[in-house]
Amino acid sequence: MNKQKRTEIFRRLREENPKPVTELSYSSDFELLIAVILSAQATDVGVNKATNKLYPIANTPEAIFALGVDGLKKYIKTIGLFNSKAENVIKTCRALIDRHESQVPQTREELEALPGVGRKTANVVLNTAFGQIAMAVDTHIFRVSNRTGIAPGKNVLDVEKRLIRLVPQEFLLDAHHWLILHGRYTCIARKPRCGACLIEDLCEFKDKRDYI
Repeated sequence: MNKQKRTEIFRRLREENPKPVTELSYSSDFELLIAVILSAQATDVGVNKATNKLYPIANTPEAIFALGVDGLKKYIKTIGLFNSKAENVIKTCRALIDRHESQVPQTREELEALPGVGRKTANVVLNTAFGQIAMAVDTHIFRVSNRTGIAPGKNVLDVEKRLIRLVPQEFLLDAHHWLILHGRYTCIARKPRCGACLIEDLCEFKDKRDYI
């Protein structure tokens, strides 16, 4: 795929959704961090249902830490892997209190040092909370990047690096939101909705279907 095609793809995605945002509910950098930790192998809808009950009760490192692991589990037990996530969230809250004055750090190294925070989570926080150029490659972005030909790669890190290099600069800040939403609602895994896709004519997928 050439630069002209990529530019037109993102121009159309931007035209359709000029200011894309995450579908996770949050009202602070800390709430976003916790929501993203909880979202691993879970849906945003499921995470929002849990945090909509949790955050009115506890939405600071001190308040969630005070709940303890068992107290936190009561709020997030509907989310997959809630046992290990509860432990990581409590440990992360303690680390934020002890090492970061209860503030979410703004560097990848500091974020990835927090329990339960991997590269993808760090990228989401850096991009969404702090407006830094970062590409959080999840299953949707990995699929869309490979299927369309925008930035094919064998693994998520490969795709991340190629997207950072190949997506035109003017679209980089919001690119991961557009790609996630496109993968979630149009370029879905089993039956991509090619017949309803606004970039179908630019996509290089060889097995297109007219599903809508």
